[in-house]
Amino acid sequence: LAKHPEIKALMKPDYNLIWVVVLMVLAQLTAFYLVKDLDWKWVIFWAYVFGSCISHSMTLAIHEISHNSAFGNSKAMWNRWFGIFANLPLGLPYSISFKRYHMDHHRYLGGDGIDVDIPTNFEGWFFCTRFRKFIWIVLQPFFYAIRPLCINPKPITRLEIINLLAQLVFDVVIYYLWGLKSTFYMLAGSVLGLGLHPISGHFIAEHYMFLKGHETYSYYGPLNLLTFNVGYHNEHHDFPNIPGKSLPLVKKIAAEYYDNLPQYNSWIKVLYDFVMDDTISPYSRMKRQLKGEVKQD
Repeated sequence: LAKHPEIKALMKPDYNLIWVVVLMVLAQLTAFYLVKDLDWKWVIFWAYVFGSCISHSMTLAIHEISHNSAFGNSKAMWNRWFGIFANLPLGLPYSISFKRYHMDHHRYLGGDGIDVDIPTNFEGWFFCTRFRKFIWIVLQPFFYAIRPLCINPKPITRLEIINLLAQLVFDVVIYYLWGLKSTFYMLAGSVLGLGLHPISGHFIAEHYMFLKGHETYSYYGPLNLLTFNVGYHNEHHDFPNIPGKSLPLVKKIAAEYYDNLPQYNSWIKVLYDFVMDDTISPYSRMKRQLKGEVKQD
């Protein structure tokens, strides 16, 4: 910032995010209607080919919203309500809890017992062969759901209860209106999109140490178009209050800080390398013992 003070001008809400999220919700509602009378094989096909992409993209829209990118820091609660709305087509309550844990990830990156992005000792011990690492990738959504309860359980908040109730009502309405196939499409799309899927490469690409001494990596490939530029991950951790839309400008303005860092151009290759490289496993993360006072959401 001392060298490039113009970056401060990028620290503002991205109001286009609001309309993109609304359109994504409408797209999924349309898909719920269209699949209700299809054969099961086509429900499964479209859940993976289309629904999974929209669902994973929506989780990254929720990531943006968790940083108050939709309405700004001055309207924090607007962002929380909007996150609950964005959560609806995923089928499972996610937004409010994700925000609480994700802020810890930014404040205490790699913090032992705090950052639930770090795999558990069991994951590192058990998923150590190529086949088991492949299964670990398939089961990623389950580990991300269960891990916080094992590593850093937090008291349930009022907003989390509201998130849960809103999601249950929405799911029941979808089942009542369009039946089991639409409900299955919704839930399957979320699970498949966060598991064995090209976009899921970002889970591993962001912080797994393929190179010793480098714990955060950026990805500059085309899938950033579907993921609100989450691939610009060094830039995001440097400036978490800059919306994803503006992160390419951060890289352009401060190119001397980013261009020479290790980077990726393919999340699919990241997934392949993770499975096939016997030196990489869920243990391949930087873990820190935190000292001093820890403040959590």
